[in-house]
Amino acid sequence: MARGKLRIHLGAAPGVGKTYAMLSEAHRRVGRGTDCVVGFVEHHGRPRTEVMLHGLEQVPRRELEYRGGVFPEMDLDAVLARRPQVALVDELAHTNVPGSRNAKRWQDVEELLAAGIDVVSTVNIQHLESLGDVVESITGVRQQETVPDEVVRRADQVELLDMTPEALRRRMAHGNIYQPDKVDAALSNYFRPGNLTALRELALLWVADRVDAHLTQYRSEHRVSAIWGSRERIVVGLTGGPEGRTLIRRGARLAEKGAGGEVLAVYIARSDGLTSASPKELAQQRTLVEDLGGTFHHVVGDDIPAALLAFARGANATQIVLGSSRRKTWQYVFGPGVGATVARESGPDLDVHIVTHDEVAKGRGLPVARGARLGRSRRVWGWIAGVAGPPLLAALLSIVDLGLANNMLLFLALTVAAALLGGLLPALASAAVGSLLLNYFYTPPLHRWTIADPKNIVAIVIFVAVGVAVASVVDLAARRTHQAARLRAESEILAFLAGNVLRGETGLEDLLERVRETFGMESAALLERAGDVEPWTCAGRAGRGRPIERPDQADVDIPVGDHMALALTGRVLPAEDRRVLAAFAAQAAVVLDRRRLQEEADRARTLAEGNRIRTALLAAVSHDLRTPLAGIKAAVTSLRSEDVEWSEEDRAELLEGIEEGADRLDHLVGNLLDMSRLQTGTVTPMIREIDLDEVVPMALGGVPDGSAVLDVPETLPMVAVDPGLLERAVANLVENAVKYSPPGAPVLVAASALADRVEVRVVDRGPGVPDEAKERIFEPFQRHGDAPRGAGVGLGLAVARGFTEAMDGTLNAEDTPGGGLTMVLTLRAAGPRPELRPVAEPERQAS
Repeated sequence: MARGKLRIHLGAAPGVGKTYAMLSEAHRRVGRGTDCVVGFVEHHGRPRTEVMLHGLEQVPRRELEYRGGVFPEMDLDAVLARRPQVALVDELAHTNVPGSRNAKRWQDVEELLAAGIDVVSTVNIQHLESLGDVVESITGVRQQETVPDEVVRRADQVELLDMTPEALRRRMAHGNIYQPDKVDAALSNYFRPGNLTALRELALLWVADRVDAHLTQYRSEHRVSAIWGSRERIVVGLTGGPEGRTLIRRGARLAEKGAGGEVLAVYIARSDGLTSASPKELAQQRTLVEDLGGTFHHVVGDDIPAALLAFARGANATQIVLGSSRRKTWQYVFGPGVGATVARESGPDLDVHIVTHDEVAKGRGLPVARGARLGRSRRVWGWIAGVAGPPLLAALLSIVDLGLANNMLLFLALTVAAALLGGLLPALASAAVGSLLLNYFYTPPLHRWTIADPKNIVAIVIFVAVGVAVASVVDLAARRTHQAARLRAESEILAFLAGNVLRGETGLEDLLERVRETFGMESAALLERAGDVEPWTCAGRAGRGRPIERPDQADVDIPVGDHMALALTGRVLPAEDRRVLAAFAAQAAVVLDRRRLQEEADRARTLAEGNRIRTALLAAVSHDLRTPLAGIKAAVTSLRSEDVEWSEEDRAELLEGIEEGADRLDHLVGNLLDMSRLQTGTVTPMIREIDLDEVVPMALGGVPDGSAVLDVPETLPMVAVDPGLLERAVANLVENAVKYSPPGAPVLVAASALADRVEVRVVDRGPGVPDEAKERIFEPFQRHGDAPRGAGVGLGLAVARGFTEAMDGTLNAEDTPGGGLTMVLTLRAAGPRPELRPVAEPERQAS
């Protein structure tokens, strides 16, 4: 029996319309005459979804009792007995009630598919098993019901149901997803814009990965070697020469011209490892590719044009960028070159760009890596075996004569041993000495240097030739093995180095310490100077060796550009180690430049912020502080006037105006002082564990009675805060909300716990703030829109956020469902209340 086909509607978040789309698909299939039934569909009380069930045959559900309740589940046996062509099964990740045949609904679906029934199902991205930890870190909610990724990946069709966070929140606010009594809580917690955006990105990336995997599988199964230009992929061929940076930038410009363009820089090395590019230059080019958003690849291949084309076709590339040949004119007698060969064999589906550069026709000039030398002790033992071994062997054979043929084999074996120990030259010496001893002791006439039988001459000549050939092969194999081990170690070091530096995980001193440990040196220092005649200065140092003031004082120095050098003390390094050291030097220069650029950016940011604050402060002092001062001055002048006889009511009104003006001045000056403390970094919070209901009510003392409603449950966990800073932050938020709230609409101050966080939400029903201004209102001296008269200098929210961040919390603005603005102050929970969470339940306490 043929297996049924599975189609899954994958939702980016709850409420995007998965079930509605599944039912719409069912109506289309029924209209085409397909036998389609509803195995299990949950409409969650949504009228539009419930209407879509009309006209579809529904298999009666099976009711199961569990812990005193009755729960409906899909009747798997009834669906199998009905044997429709297509069955609709909602909520693929659902956990069945205990007593069902299978523990999970996706296992029920597997039985339907095995019975040859096509299934259309739904699942949300947050229910995929592999994304459980990611979703929990985003939303703070651990998904208990999950489905293995492989179940979804095996589906014949996966259709993504997507919706923008704004549209989904509007659907929620209109009551199209949850019941009205759950809307506010959902919008404030799970359905935040940030949560929905992150879930949407997860869904898009997961589906894109599946599409790319299916495309690769299809091309492999159908042996498609042609390039499918679904998007521009530019392969940049590098030789390790200085022209590589020009080619990378040209490839990046080509990629920018097409949507979704991608740059893949590739360096192809020969398998023997004898010819390689400069590690310093390759490290710089790798950094440049990463900075431009591309990827760097290292490929091994003896036929460079074939390897480059194979890489490009394997990556489904559309264009190749190569540099003009650096070979001189006479060198073309050896062949047409890589560029011409690639262009000739690329075919019609792969464009080849030959880019000119400054190194054209200047010669290849690539460094050649010499073969690795054998150690001194091995060479000594090789010469002992090659020179002293044959006489000792001849002395042993004088006791037991095995015949000329066997004697030759024994001398040949000694030659091979000399090659294994000391290389080619000791083996040649062993072959020469052995041939003389064979001639003198074992070839008639004995004990004479002449040879009577011409056949013995041929045998000795063949012995020498075989000995030399075997020694050459053994010596080459030994050198290749040693060289491969060394190159592998170099590759591991360079990969570790490049990865750390590109991710910004390595500081200059840490990098120099890594250099010192890698090469076993006493100290390492990066020296620089401003000009050719300027003195050297130390930019960074590691180790305990003698101080290095100039490169010529070091045992090893590697220049980096014209005015920088990496200097090491301890011992003299062999030439082959300098290649890797050059890569370290280049990376050290990059780290130093990055650190200085960051310091300059920080200084520029600090200066710009200081200038902005000073300018705004002058404007505030000249405008906002003048108003209460003018009011106080006018009231005092009126009271002191002897020309007017003031009544008691008028006198009280003037004194009240003076008091209000003084209060306004006190509030404005207090905010200015708080802002200056935040700008100078002198705010030092005294963190301790405290209950919110001890602090938040005190923050409402400065607002009129009845203008704020407090909802702080006593069961909330304690928070780790500075009580004074928290009270001031909440007071500023409440005062700001009261200013903008319409009459008769009190501000709500509510608190709730979410995972390991505690949130304080200050909700008003005012005009609200558009999304593009939600961050700007937290900047100093910012007042959104038409602020009411006397609203202050615009520091309240800035001070509140500064105090909150000083306590390791966050403060953000969100829309209030139905209109208005909600300030969300998130704090770190200190732990559960001991008197409310018994110690005897550690698992529940941890959750």
